[in-house]
Amino acid sequence: MTYQGELQHIGRHIGSLTPAASRAAGLGLAALADQVLPDPPNRWHPVAWFGTWAGWLEARMWSDSRMRGATFTIVALAPVAALGLATEVATHRCPAAHALATALAGWVVIGAGSLSREGELMAGRLDEGDLPGARGRLSHLCGRLPDGLDEPELARATVESLAENTADSAIASLWWGALGGIPGMLVHRATNTLDAMVGYRSTRYARFGTASARLDDLLDLAPARLTAALACALASTVGGRPAATARIVLRDAHDHPSPNGGWCESAWAGALGVQLGGHNVYPAGVTEERGLLGDGPRPRALQVRRAAKLVRRVTLAGAGIAAASCLASSALSWFSRGRDPQLPHTSREPNHGGNR
Repeated sequence: MTYQGELQHIGRHIGSLTPAASRAAGLGLAALADQVLPDPPNRWHPVAWFGTWAGWLEARMWSDSRMRGATFTIVALAPVAALGLATEVATHRCPAAHALATALAGWVVIGAGSLSREGELMAGRLDEGDLPGARGRLSHLCGRLPDGLDEPELARATVESLAENTADSAIASLWWGALGGIPGMLVHRATNTLDAMVGYRSTRYARFGTASARLDDLLDLAPARLTAALACALASTVGGRPAATARIVLRDAHDHPSPNGGWCESAWAGALGVQLGGHNVYPAGVTEERGLLGDGPRPRALQVRRAAKLVRRVTLAGAGIAAASCLASSALSWFSRGRDPQLPHTSREPNHGGNR
C-alpha cells in the first residue's frame, strides 16, 4: 500500500480508536504524513516561529555566562512545554482528537521527509556534475563552507548530515513522543533548535550555549544509538551487510567529537561501504579534524542517494517501534488494572444477581 493509501486507511478508522491506541496511531500517522506532505514555507513553520522567539529572547538575555545560558534555555522552552502539556491534557479524554493532535505535532517536528528529499536533490546535482549547484544546496543540510569542495567532499558532508539528522529530527522525536507524548516531542525539537542556534563553539556561545548543547546531547543519547541499531539492521536494503555495519559502529563510533553523532555516521558509513570523517571548515575560519569512520572510498552521488533511502527506512522502522511500545505499555497497564479497555470504570466482579 502506498503512503497515501496508509494515510487514508488510518483516517477512516481514527474516529473509532481507543484511548490506549491514540498515541500509537498519532505517531504512526505523523511518520507517514512526514513522508508525503511537504513542509510549510519557513515563515509559516512552527519551528521557525520558535526560532524567532528564541532569537528575540537571546538578544535580551545574552551574557558570557553559563548560568545566564541555562536560564535562557529554561525560559525559551517554558512556553513550548506549556503548549504541549495543555494540548495533551485537553485531548487525552477524546482518543480521536488526541491521535490527531499527536499526529499534527509529530508532523511539525519530524523532519525525515524533507531531509531525505534534500539528499536526493544533492545526489541529482552531483549526478549532473553541477558542482556550483551542489555547493549552493549544502547550506540546506549543514553549516560547512562549501567553497572548493569537490564531489566526494560534498557527498561526504551530505551523508554525514543525513545520518546525524535522522537521529536529531526523526528518531529522537518519535522516541520522546512515545515516552512523553506531545510535550516530549515539542520540547525535544525546541531543544534541538536551540542547540543549532547557540550550541556550537564560538567566542559568543562558548559559555552561553553550554546548557542548550548539553541538554540536546542528553535528549539524543538513546535515540542516536537506536538510530545506529536500525541502520545496522536495515543495511542490506542499501547494499550493505548488517554484521559488518555493526562491527564498524562498535569500532568507530567514539572517533567523533559528538557523543551521539559518531553512532549515526559510522552506521551510515558501514551500511554504504564508504569512509566518512576528516577535515571540515566552517564560517569565521573555524576548522575541525574528525576521526575517520568506516572503510572504503569517499562517497559519491550513488551513495548519497542510498543514504537518503536509508533515512526513510530507518524513520519508518523507528515509527513502528514507537507505536508498538505505546501499545505494549497500554496493554501492560490494562492487565495490571484488570479492566476492560472499552469500559475503564466497570468492575470485573462476577454478576451474582442473574440476568438483568
